[in-house]
Amino acid sequence: MSLKLGVPSKGRLMEKTVDWFARHGIALGRSGSDREYAGYVNGLEGIELILLSAGEIPRELAAGRIHLGVTGTDLIREKLAQWEQQVEELAPLGFGQADLVIAVPRVWVDVSTLDDLDAAAAAFRLKHGFRLRIATKYHRLVRDFLRDAGVADYQLVDSQGATEGTIKNETAEAIADITSTGDTLRANHLKILEDGLILKSQATLYRARGAAFSEAERVTLAQLRARLGID
Repeated sequence: MSLKLGVPSKGRLMEKTVDWFARHGIALGRSGSDREYAGYVNGLEGIELILLSAGEIPRELAAGRIHLGVTGTDLIREKLAQWEQQVEELAPLGFGQADLVIAVPRVWVDVSTLDDLDAAAAAFRLKHGFRLRIATKYHRLVRDFLRDAGVADYQLVDSQGATEGTIKNETAEAIADITSTGDTLRANHLKILEDGLILKSQATLYRARGAAFSEAERVTLAQLRARLGID
């Protein structure tokens, strides 16, 4: 049996994950063409590479179908309820950094904080007869954050792409989305609330708490942790 390691199957996240492991003397790669999802691991015996989308890795970790996985902090915490009980964070990888934030139109000059947003949401519902809409794909994280901040009278609307455009398209009044530089928000005339940081995310190596480990796989995991400098 082999220790199953899930990594992103494409894009810069895959490239940087491969580079990170290479710096620790472990070579990861795709077995065939870019369309194939089988991979290889050189430099340490007993590891099987599983190529998945970053969004699939939390699910596969939670199900115990892979032992280890590289994905974003944001995806783990959004997709897994009580995530600490399902996965162990082994190592932040130092790339893929992004902030999950609440942003509103820049023309809302009186809305700079979450308290302001709460007041604006109440006024919006009184005026329009329905709740202020916040577009996001991070429903769990945003709902928990706004509940803890005491913001009410809003509704979340699902957005799986081009979230910043939902305000211009009049399908939402505010957004909660990932940003690295803030350039896209500024280009769409949006501003981040002063206390609107929900989560700082980065690519991270996780261990599945519910995965079954044979004795050989435990030995391989210990060897891998030693190679990666993980206590």
